[in-house]
Amino acid sequence: MTQLSRRDFLQSAATVAAVGSLAPDLYGQSDAGRENLSGPIVISSANGLPATEKAASMILEGKDTLDAVIAGVNIVEEDPNDMSVGYGGLPNEDGVVELDSCVMHGPSCGAGAVAALQNIKTPSRIAQLVMQRTDHVMIVGEGALRFARAHGFEEVNLLTDKARRVWLKWKETHSNRDDWIAPPDKPKPNAHSRADKETLDFTYGTINCCALSPNGDLSGVTTTSGLSYKIPGRVGDSPIIGAGLYVDNTVGAAGSTGRGEAVIKICGAHTVMEAMRHGKSPVDACLHALKRIVDTTTETRLLKENGRPRFDVKFYAVSKDGSFGAASIWSGAKFSVYAGGKNRHEKCAYLFERPS
Repeated sequence: MTQLSRRDFLQSAATVAAVGSLAPDLYGQSDAGRENLSGPIVISSANGLPATEKAASMILEGKDTLDAVIAGVNIVEEDPNDMSVGYGGLPNEDGVVELDSCVMHGPSCGAGAVAALQNIKTPSRIAQLVMQRTDHVMIVGEGALRFARAHGFEEVNLLTDKARRVWLKWKETHSNRDDWIAPPDKPKPNAHSRADKETLDFTYGTINCCALSPNGDLSGVTTTSGLSYKIPGRVGDSPIIGAGLYVDNTVGAAGSTGRGEAVIKICGAHTVMEAMRHGKSPVDACLHALKRIVDTTTETRLLKENGRPRFDVKFYAVSKDGSFGAASIWSGAKFSVYAGGKNRHEKCAYLFERPS
């Protein structure tokens, strides 16, 4: 495939970069730029607007960046209406909610993670304890739950009635080859129907939040309930240091949301960080990592008829110099940011125009 020059790579949304059948249509640019460090910069996924506001307010009060971003995502983890994170998250195929999270603290180079954690609303707080109170980086499954119990965390049933109904609908309608029967007004799908397969795609959802303080310290957190209806024990990119999150206090911080398997294969957040280390802007670095995902996705079942991915991935990044940005494979995405004293949504840059 023809390589894009740096000039082409940074063109605005009006510039077409059609280079071969799999090349990006264009590299849409967000309004992201560079802020002076008179105040904090906090960046998050689109569902993280409350998180960026909370984290920024804590940093302004002098709190540590890691404590701030964790307190921010706790709002979403504890929100039963966000079905992609924490309490109320969509369950695995057996109807059990399993949570993943990791944290990184720039000043200390610390890292901690938990995966396949059940019955605890705030896995990000357990990941922080793994970092602070053990010699490990990751604890999973029953071990992670026992660790949380040891630190006094209350166990709760994470499957809300709303999420249970969504899971039950999936259970009753995703196949015509089992004994689950849908309600009379919702017949089972035809196993050979492409339309049915399109509408029953699994859902991905996560929150990533990274912060830069006025004194230049960085931290980040990623937390999720993972892929809906996953095989029990499945772990995506969110709790994996270097995939769903990476922080280097000398360079910046980056995280991801979307198809975790694709992010893991390219060590996504670390790839973004290394691109920034070598001089790329946060937006440029995010697009670089997404391009690598597109280039390494070769399985027919994951591709549209035109050879482009059937899924989406988003990367978010903030640089030590105060620049920030986010990018997705497909157009139309937004991200949350607190910068310049304002908390708002901004548009993600992207590789491909989403078909109308």
